[in-house]
Amino acid sequence: MTVPTGVMLPFRPMFRRDFEYRLPPELIAQRPSGQRGDVRLLCVDGADGTHRDRVFDDLPRLLRPGDLLVFNDTRVIPARLYAVKPSGGRVELLVDRIDGPDRARARVRASKAPAPGTRLTLEDGSGVIVGARAGDLYPLTFEGGGTVTARLEAVGHVPLPPYIRRPDTEQDRDRYQTVYARRPGAIAAPTAGLHFDHAMLERLRAAGVDQAFVTLHVGAGTFQPVRTERLDAHRMHAERVEVGAETCARIAAARARGGRVVAVGTTVVRSLEAAARPTGAPGPFAGETDLFIVPGYRFRAVDALITNFHLPASTLLMLVCAFAGHRAVMAAYEHAVRERYRFYSYGDAMFLTRAPQTGEG
Repeated sequence: MTVPTGVMLPFRPMFRRDFEYRLPPELIAQRPSGQRGDVRLLCVDGADGTHRDRVFDDLPRLLRPGDLLVFNDTRVIPARLYAVKPSGGRVELLVDRIDGPDRARARVRASKAPAPGTRLTLEDGSGVIVGARAGDLYPLTFEGGGTVTARLEAVGHVPLPPYIRRPDTEQDRDRYQTVYARRPGAIAAPTAGLHFDHAMLERLRAAGVDQAFVTLHVGAGTFQPVRTERLDAHRMHAERVEVGAETCARIAAARARGGRVVAVGTTVVRSLEAAARPTGAPGPFAGETDLFIVPGYRFRAVDALITNFHLPASTLLMLVCAFAGHRAVMAAYEHAVRERYRFYSYGDAMFLTRAPQTGEG
């Protein structure tokens, strides 16, 4: 099941250039903070467009008893593999999907793409056969027995994003993973969740904030740029989503007691909005969505959002602008650059409340 592309454009066309901003390279965080949660938190009020500087430790004071935090419980797999062709040429594989016990699909980086049937040698000496390319992905067949998951755990590397310009380390095995990750399948972390440790989760429970989970396995498409100038010409990548009945019941209970639904990350926003019914209440859903949320989209399921800072002109920044207002979000980003916030996956965070839904974004 695939949910059709969910673009709702504002009254005026919007363009890729509307979401550009200048970011000094030194503000791109290359390593995690000393401890989870030891980050700054820029708060944006969608109602009046104002922003203020806080720290992540303030989060329990920003939430209310009766609110519901919704997390993405996907688990990042060590999906990056390094291999060698028979000719000696080096190849980098990024596993995007696991299709069976010994089969997967991957993106391939090499000076020359391997021909169908080529046997590549992985770092541990085992082999993988590359099939004919289909779209952006190449089918892989792993030799030597055992499951693809086991092979990745044995020889794979943490798939750090391209803007982290260093090799992965053992620290990344822990820190590029949320503490509540339980369902393997992602090749990029739902980074808003990286700031939560078990102590913060317990503080929030004690403050009367409920918790629920969805699953969206983040794929490599999350890093694909918008190549069209007009947003309505962009085709969004599809991602696998699961929103269970228990989560839907917790959302309904939060609504009944007057609480807010607070999404921890843009992946949770996409999941809940994809599952939302015309009434606004999400229903159980399992399938794929290519929902593309841009200013002008009318939100049905989410009231507040915790997220990191996103790349210029990215679909994730467009979603955040749709949620809290284009002018307010872009002004907040300018402030974050001036105040030397840390950006992207290992960077600082934002807490945003939803803008009035006038249809203008």
